[in-house]
Amino acid sequence: MKFGKRLKKQVEESLPEWRDQFLCYKDLKKLVRLTSAAQPCSRVEAEFVQMLNAEIDKFNAFFVEQEEDFIIRQRELQERIKRVMEDDGTGGSQPSEIEHAEEMSRIRKDIVNFHGEMVLLENYSSINYTGLAKILKKYDKRTGRVLRLPFIEKVLKQPFFTTDLISDMVKECERTIELVLPVADRRQSEQGRTGALVAAEQSVFRNTIAALMTMQELRKGSSTYGHFSLPPLSLPDLQLPSPIPILQ
Repeated sequence: MKFGKRLKKQVEESLPEWRDQFLCYKDLKKLVRLTSAAQPCSRVEAEFVQMLNAEIDKFNAFFVEQEEDFIIRQRELQERIKRVMEDDGTGGSQPSEIEHAEEMSRIRKDIVNFHGEMVLLENYSSINYTGLAKILKKYDKRTGRVLRLPFIEKVLKQPFFTTDLISDMVKECERTIELVLPVADRRQSEQGRTGALVAAEQSVFRNTIAALMTMQELRKGSSTYGHFSLPPLSLPDLQLPSPIPILQ
């Protein structure tokens, strides 16, 4: 699949409020077509570089905002889980089975959503970086100049490319899933789970799987793998029927 179609598909599968935050790949391609080796200092080239810098600023602002939001949400989830466990334990308020099951269902849904959104943000970083590398390659090929190397070196230092914190939070969320969901499952097996909850989990899960598959495709080694490629990504065998994405 060509990158432009892959990017379009990924945007469509992302969260609605994220869709304006991805790389403007088509607009950049139009500028590349207007650029030529015969005009090394043209207005079009200056516009191309300006747009690249504006895109990076956009990625950084969005990524940092999401990252900060995730940190807050992680703390809130941990506090909710701790509170429920304390209420259900010795000396706690001892809520009814129904009350406990309802709260655990809400926590379950929020954990799945949270995990999925963090994976989507990791994918956001990967696909936008890949788009920048590809458009710069097209530019260098058309003009005969070497803009890609210095520009990518700059990109590698940007906040949107630095996903270590999000990766650690994803792993922490997976440990929380393993701790909390078995308890939730036992309660919900007695009370039953609503169709709305299952549907919500499946929707987020499918988008998460799509993001993981895209990351795997973008990062896997191939005949075109090189200095500007993302490092390979090892993923588990994932199956869609399960509504709970527990990723090792």
